[in-house]
Amino acid sequence: MPSRPRARNLELTLTWLVIVGGLPGVVASVTLAWYFITEPELKWTIAVIVVLTWIIAASVAGQIVMRSLQLVTNLLGALREGDYSVRGLGAPAGSSMHGVMREVNDLGTTLQRQRTEAVESTALLTHVMEEIGVAVFAFDPAEKLLLVNKAGEQLLGKPEVEMIGCSAEDFGFGEYLAGDPRRLVERTIGGRRGRFEIRRASFYREGRPHHLIVMADLSQALREEEQAAWQRIVRVLSHEINNSLTPIKSIAHSIKRIIERAAGVGMGDTVEPSVKFERQDEVLQGLSLIEERSGALGRFLRAYAQLARLPKPQPKPISISPLMGRIVELENRLAVKSTGGPNLTVVADGDQLEQLLINIIRNAVDASLETKGGVTVGWRSVNDWLEVTIDDEGKGLPDTSNLFVPFFTTKPNGSGIGLALSRQIAEAHGGTISLENRVGAAGCRAMLRIPTRPAAAA
Repeated sequence: MPSRPRARNLELTLTWLVIVGGLPGVVASVTLAWYFITEPELKWTIAVIVVLTWIIAASVAGQIVMRSLQLVTNLLGALREGDYSVRGLGAPAGSSMHGVMREVNDLGTTLQRQRTEAVESTALLTHVMEEIGVAVFAFDPAEKLLLVNKAGEQLLGKPEVEMIGCSAEDFGFGEYLAGDPRRLVERTIGGRRGRFEIRRASFYREGRPHHLIVMADLSQALREEEQAAWQRIVRVLSHEINNSLTPIKSIAHSIKRIIERAAGVGMGDTVEPSVKFERQDEVLQGLSLIEERSGALGRFLRAYAQLARLPKPQPKPISISPLMGRIVELENRLAVKSTGGPNLTVVADGDQLEQLLINIIRNAVDASLETKGGVTVGWRSVNDWLEVTIDDEGKGLPDTSNLFVPFFTTKPNGSGIGLALSRQIAEAHGGTISLENRVGAAGCRAMLRIPTRPAAAA
């Protein structure tokens, strides 16, 4: 086995080289002085001067090398510590030391530029992560959460400080760290049920593989497309039907007035009817029905037009306790019980929020009246979110998948716009609304979740 080459002390080696190299000259000088100079004092003086010069020259040569190496060491140490502003100066142009200094300075400039680019790239990545609309979760090899963005916090309804260090199983994500790297699932996450696209990728940190989970809520995009489609349908239907309803209603009213005048109806006892024909009463009744149903259909279309003309929310600070008190008192068919909650202040459109809650409470009362049950309202604050729950004691719902679809209703005389409009208002405020059968009790629970601060997407 070959032996390793031993590291040499460069300055000591150079000193000995100078000594060895100057030794012949020193010996020759001392010898000549000793043989050709007769005075003993002068001999010893010259000999001492030559030897001291020889030793000092060797020592200075070693010191020069040592100081040059120390300068390079200090420069490299500063680079290692992250101080890229230090530069080496003073080396004579054309010398080897000048070349070394130039390379070290160029290295510092390159590292400084790379660090600036890395800082800027990290800042950009952080900004993108915070503003992106999909939830991003990073897990270490032990499946502990390392990173979550703002969308992930909103999805799970928890702040980052509470989630960092928790295992993937705590969030129900354990199954997504293995198997198919891309999948579509329909499940409840953070109290909100929806359809999610889940993607998994791997990245390395400190030489170890980590997991990256990206979750995109497709339900929101699908609902927006569905809502836009319904709005287009409503606009087209409203335009076409109103174009026919207006003349029908007007003509029916005019014919009715002509017949009434001709028959003397409503003209007093002194007016003799000028025209008499059979089944006159049935004709008048039919015309009244046409006029009445035309007006009802017009009102029906105007109600649906709200879906297409919902204005953008105008957020203002609202105190929740007084708002909930007013809404509960508006319902006079049934005494709504309020369990109360903290007196929060949210930034939202008060008119739209009030309309949403009135719709939900009215539906809960309608369901409870059928079973002679009750309705309970409560609210609480959860991590900068307002959660309002409305529990009824009705029959419950056999299927909750179509509840928020426009035109769908479970009521005999329902219009099918109340829940659709309520969800549109909730999502316009950056929140969600859900309606599910209660667990362990009869009836349904409606839950409204909106941020206490205005949502960026609103």
